[in-house]
Amino acid sequence: MIFLFIFRESIPAITSQRFTLMTTNWSPNVTDPAAGQYGMLAFLNGTIFTTLGGMVLGAPLGIGTAVFITRIAPARIGGTISRGIELLAGIPSVIIGWFGLTLLVPQIARWTGTSGYGVMAASVVLAVMILPTVAALSAEALKSLPPELEEASMAMGATRWQTIRCTLLPAAKRGILVATVLGMGRAIGETMAVQMVVGNARQIAFSLTERTSTMTSRIITDMGESTGVFRSALYAQGLVLLLLAMMLILGVKLISRDKRVK
Repeated sequence: MIFLFIFRESIPAITSQRFTLMTTNWSPNVTDPAAGQYGMLAFLNGTIFTTLGGMVLGAPLGIGTAVFITRIAPARIGGTISRGIELLAGIPSVIIGWFGLTLLVPQIARWTGTSGYGVMAASVVLAVMILPTVAALSAEALKSLPPELEEASMAMGATRWQTIRCTLLPAAKRGILVATVLGMGRAIGETMAVQMVVGNARQIAFSLTERTSTMTSRIITDMGESTGVFRSALYAQGLVLLLLAMMLILGVKLISRDKRVK
């Protein structure tokens, strides 16, 4: 029903704009919405760019954290870190965005000589936000492995790191991939934190320090003054986001599907 509602609201923009929706020309007209141009390509680029940046930073850190708390750290330390990750997952996104706005953006500005807003700041914020998801689900995948795998590897003379790298991680690969894909879904749908640090510029970003916008940030910025085709174009962006989320869910189903021997 949600999909049908969003699709219905997107129809005016799809029928009037057609292929213009997939351009970089975003020139809304508040007084006469039908006269505006509503190309979403720049915002789609920003969404994908920041999501991939967040995954490049957050996924390895989350997987490494899962390995540490399940296979390396003593039980007490691992439990403490696990509770800290759970607390991190409960922090509202606007708080993390405020942290990025007040501390991260000025620091990036000093390092790069730019405004500090842009893909880099958004990627770091997204990495912090997806870390709990990737770490918790990867840890569960590693904990579910039978202890005989580690014992057999150690009995063959492998070191602890060799056992983790060559035996445990490949065995938990399916669960780790699911954790990564779900973390990507979390990053695609994030709004407030990204909106506060990405710069909200109507342009395609070609570098990490350029300002841009994502679909979610553009929707929340323009929804208050939108009417007619303008509003329908925002629904069209929501439709694209929903389709991306559905593709990720399908990917999770395909990854986690049991391979039965016939």
